[in-house]
Amino acid sequence: MRQFLSFLSDFSKKLIQRKQRRKKVKYRLLVLALLLVGGSAIAGSLSSLALNSPAIARSLPSQQLKLVDAVPERYQLGLDLYRDRCGSCHLAIPPQVFPMQTWQQLLQNPQDHYGTKITSLIRPELLIMWDYLSTFSRPLEEGREVPYRFGSSRYFKILHPRVELPDPISQATCLSCHPAAQEFNFRRLSPEWEDAP
Repeated sequence: MRQFLSFLSDFSKKLIQRKQRRKKVKYRLLVLALLLVGGSAIAGSLSSLALNSPAIARSLPSQQLKLVDAVPERYQLGLDLYRDRCGSCHLAIPPQVFPMQTWQQLLQNPQDHYGTKITSLIRPELLIMWDYLSTFSRPLEEGREVPYRFGSSRYFKILHPRVELPDPISQATCLSCHPAAQEFNFRRLSPEWEDAP
């Protein structure tokens, strides 16, 4: 009988030890998961603060400082080419104003650019600009006609929900409400629109 009681005692001790080990393992896994989640949140917050800090802004090229919306370095050359080539003749508008298909047509056929022939663009520049423009524009909904004028661009209208737009819309129209548009800052608005709800 003693042997049996001894066996039961040993067996129950082993069961208790197993349960304690399982609890420790579960506890360690829980702590590890919490550390990973907390560490990720802290790292994300710190990287966000670092990217928006004045020290980082001072280290960026001066042309990028003029932008309101940061453009990843991978697309910076495309933006620069777009602003230099297109902005030298007219106001370079944000890619979001037209669907991707409009930009594609404009770049594929530079010989017929609103009645003007563009001869200064070379193929590598077009490809780099296309990479930028296609990334920051949206595809056109199926069945919709490709717009080539602001007034017929659904995206342009969506970006200007409360604005009564003149017909035709011109560069002067844009500049009247977006005084910093020449610097590719379309978020800064003229005083009459600054406080509009």
